[in-house]
Amino acid sequence: MAIKDLLMNLPEVSKPLQKKLSFKDKLKWTLIILVAFFVLSVIPLFGLGVNQLQQFEQLSIILGASFGSILSLGIGPIVTASIVLQLLNGSGIVKFDTTTHEGRMYFQGIQKLLSIFFIIFEAFIYVFMGGLAPDPALASGTYRLMQFFLIFQLFLGGILVMLMDDVINKWGFGSGISLFIAAGVSSQIFVRALSPLTTSGILAFGTAQAPVGQVWVLFRSLASGNPAGAGIALSTILATLIIFVVAVYAQSMKVEIPLSFGRVRGYGIRWPLHFIYTSNIPVILIAALIANIQLWARLLENWGRPILGTFVGNQPVSGLVSWLFAPNIVQEIIQGTFNFNILGHSFVYVLFFIIGSVIFSIFWVQTSGMDAESQAKQIMNSGLQIPGFRRDIRVVEQILNRYILPLTVMGAIVVGVLASSADLLGALTSGTGILLTVMIIYKLYEEIAQQHMMDLHPALRKMMES
Repeated sequence: MAIKDLLMNLPEVSKPLQKKLSFKDKLKWTLIILVAFFVLSVIPLFGLGVNQLQQFEQLSIILGASFGSILSLGIGPIVTASIVLQLLNGSGIVKFDTTTHEGRMYFQGIQKLLSIFFIIFEAFIYVFMGGLAPDPALASGTYRLMQFFLIFQLFLGGILVMLMDDVINKWGFGSGISLFIAAGVSSQIFVRALSPLTTSGILAFGTAQAPVGQVWVLFRSLASGNPAGAGIALSTILATLIIFVVAVYAQSMKVEIPLSFGRVRGYGIRWPLHFIYTSNIPVILIAALIANIQLWARLLENWGRPILGTFVGNQPVSGLVSWLFAPNIVQEIIQGTFNFNILGHSFVYVLFFIIGSVIFSIFWVQTSGMDAESQAKQIMNSGLQIPGFRRDIRVVEQILNRYILPLTVMGAIVVGVLASSADLLGALTSGTGILLTVMIIYKLYEEIAQQHMMDLHPALRKMMES
């Protein structure tokens, strides 16, 4: 009873009083939270000295984080809690009856409590493992106290992200987690494409330093007669556009299984099975695995045990970690430094992404309720059946089996190839970031289009609500 009372009294955002919010209201709250996210991401942690995490850019993209700011944890604790709970529920270790209101409330409460636990846990890890260390000048004589103050700031930022995610889920479009990832990746692409500033933060025009924005680098290289620099900048922009277009096309592909209502003749729907069946889960997990290998390689090297490899600056130069760092093939070709070692390195990198994506996809399908048996139960519980076949769960499961495993494997292979190719071609951001953003924005577009259509046609709204 005490646990139930705790779960019901966790911090949350109240739901809107009306059943359906208008398009304008949802858009307003989505934009407000998006602006708040960007503002918070540039507020630095007070008392921060050494920021060892800033070199792990791949990890920050996945986490929707800005290392060194109050949002250094990003969506990491929420995603971790969600994945852990989903796996426990899907594997049957812990069962939640999400078909009832009380069961859904209990599931959401456990997820929120688990998120708060991971916020505290990750804050302690980041600070006490030396990733975010206090400034020695401010922490003179009170180093331990400053560590706890940094943890408090990280905890506050984590709670704010959790509440902002709650606002988006109840008052806006899509989910806050997806929105924050897409916002971070989009801002990174925008900066790397169009920023006229140098890496030191000054305006590049009139200086010898090159700007960060590759569009400006392209124009500058052409004006100064530097074909190699122009070629590298152009290939970076084109690689981003090509991966983006192919990812959009792959995301839009799907197999639709016709279903009919058993008790109502003449009415039916189509049950969609997307080509990228497990969505962005495999690319998140494989990129997180690589980022964690890099993190542990750096920590082991600092401890004098370079088991996973060594670094020169931020560049891995030996061991396993060097094979999991993508070379820029186009740049190597243009500069005339391409060789068979780089080709072999690229092949290993692509192969690791493909095999990892397939393994994680199959694992996720089997443990998260996306397998044929679970989908067949969902179809049958909805009162649907496949036309021309008797109403039997075994029949539905057998037909779904024809599609789900092939889609799981083929979709994972495409995701692995696209993500690794973007890295090898030197796109404006990581292939993982591009894929995540495409999938998130595509789903967001579908939801916005549906909401807009329902606002324009009240009759359609009544039909959807009935």
